[in-house]
Amino acid sequence: MAARGALRDRRMIGRLRLASQRLAGGGGTVPELVRWMTALQAQDLPAALWAVGVRVPGVGLTDVRAAINTGAVVRSWPMRGTLHLVAPEDLRWMLDLTAERLTRSIAARHRQLDIAWADVEKARDIALDRILADGPISPPELFREFDAGGQPTQGQRGVHLLGSLCRHGWLVLGPLAGNQQLIAAFDQWIPSSRRLDREEALGEFLLRYLRSHGPATLRDFAWWTQLPLTEVRSGLMEVSAQLAQLEWEGTTYWMSPETASLIDTGLPGARSVHLLPGFDEFVLGYTDRTPVLAPEHFDLIVPGGNGIFKKTLVAAGMVAGTWTVQGTGRSAVVVPEMFDAAAAFGPAAQRALAKAAREYLEFLAR
Repeated sequence: MAARGALRDRRMIGRLRLASQRLAGGGGTVPELVRWMTALQAQDLPAALWAVGVRVPGVGLTDVRAAINTGAVVRSWPMRGTLHLVAPEDLRWMLDLTAERLTRSIAARHRQLDIAWADVEKARDIALDRILADGPISPPELFREFDAGGQPTQGQRGVHLLGSLCRHGWLVLGPLAGNQQLIAAFDQWIPSSRRLDREEALGEFLLRYLRSHGPATLRDFAWWTQLPLTEVRSGLMEVSAQLAQLEWEGTTYWMSPETASLIDTGLPGARSVHLLPGFDEFVLGYTDRTPVLAPEHFDLIVPGGNGIFKKTLVAAGMVAGTWTVQGTGRSAVVVPEMFDAAAAFGPAAQRALAKAAREYLEFLAR
């Protein structure tokens, strides 16, 4: 599709992403939001719950937990060996598309852990025998079953066995028990999950990612899914007519036509402030994060490159700092830490920050 308007400033990318990621307003339900986002980073469960809450006005923590507990939203490893929230009807075809490549990438680690395919099949039988008889169980319980059945779990072997069983569609994370999730049988917990042929699955995955994360590049999607860039380029041929493209400094960005039209009708978020969780898609959903996060601030988000992403404060589509919560209950307060202490917020941004803090604390209380 022909481009609309023109990207005049790198900062425009972040503000357009506020719209596509439903951070600049929206509505609907928790399951609808997860379906729209295609997949939401969920390696940190409390962070994932707020990643949904910040995008669905008026919902509370109990609403998001309820969606997981009923199976309306599921948490599993659809790609990159990383936990995400996805719609249950999407998980099967996502796994069919990505699992084989991930399995090959960790084959050496499985050899180190003495995991052969026969061990995976044995672990599958052990797990399903117990879960189909007694219902979902906790990871420690499952690991005890593995150990008793002759499948040792020490040294990450149990985690890799569990990951293999989930990746191949035999197990899935089910209802919550506090901040732990029980493990369920896939076909019991998700009685209906679509199967698509590879070409159709790739086209749907790419289209939905670019609509929910755009402006984004094909390299962003290839990194996000760990699918080969050559295959991604082929998939674009099937869906490009449903997308808009824009150029910035020699890079092609793709997005929905609705998002692109905002360049002409009015970009959102000029005075917005968002308090996003650690590991949020707004930062992690792309291989190139420089449109929303200055390179000199990378280490302030992931100190020492330890892989733990801090909560981010986003102002007008740019990551401007981090934030924490001090105190608990009624005494809890949000404490921002700006990258540039000299760049004080004006009155409008101060009000937006206070509103964002209030919404976060209200989310926790609901």
